[in-house]
Amino acid sequence: MSDDVPQIPDASIPEMAVRKVDPAHEPPAPRRAMAIHAHPDDQEFTIAGTLAKWARAGSEIVSVVITSGDAGSNDPRLRADSRPALARLREAEQLAACRVLGVKRTIFLHYPDGELVADLGLRRTLTRVIREVQPEVVVCGDPTAHFYGNSYINHPDHRAAAQAACDAVFPSAGTRLIFPDLLEEGFEPHNVRKLFLHGVEKPDTWIDIAETIDLKIAALKQHKSQVGESDIGRRMREWAAEDGKARGLASAETYRVMVLVDEA
Repeated sequence: MSDDVPQIPDASIPEMAVRKVDPAHEPPAPRRAMAIHAHPDDQEFTIAGTLAKWARAGSEIVSVVITSGDAGSNDPRLRADSRPALARLREAEQLAACRVLGVKRTIFLHYPDGELVADLGLRRTLTRVIREVQPEVVVCGDPTAHFYGNSYINHPDHRAAAQAACDAVFPSAGTRLIFPDLLEEGFEPHNVRKLFLHGVEKPDTWIDIAETIDLKIAALKQHKSQVGESDIGRRMREWAAEDGKARGLASAETYRVMVLVDEA
């Protein structure tokens, strides 16, 4: 994600308008959740407040990072042979960020950065990981989100990661005879109960992150190769305030939630 993110105008909320959402309107923390993203730092820019909140509540959080961000620098001193070292640096930064958030396990899939395609190979890999981990909830981006405002084109890796994640969640992870070779490896079908999509135009779910916004910022600051000395905390607070406005929250992250397994 890095510096390729849109600037959101200052959206401070008047003090009197800030309130807590009724906890009954916020989904409970899942027993086990999996976040799937294209690059190191993607989850910190987007859903880190939610992950930290769930981890505090006892959730087991697993982060899947499809590429290691080995193209994530425009430093003119770097050449093609610099990519492995950059990947190692960015993986180390991601592990540090995950420790801040309370993520239990981080899985790197080592696909090439900047070249991600939502093909059958990637879908199979993600299906295998989902069947292995068996998350109750998967969190990923919105694969239909192409443009944000008039200044940001969603990175093609973000779109490919989101599309492959959605297709792995349904139908591949839960359908026995899709990728039957996974059965031979011992990976039985698993039905994800809920899919949380972030970056959506019309969210239906708000997570109050007032108590974890500082953790989100601290985690994002671990990605020193990407955020440098920028005032990233101010930007994150502005984004969280903007997301919370519709529900009178000081800080929030928003989602469209697909309920794939009826809990009744």
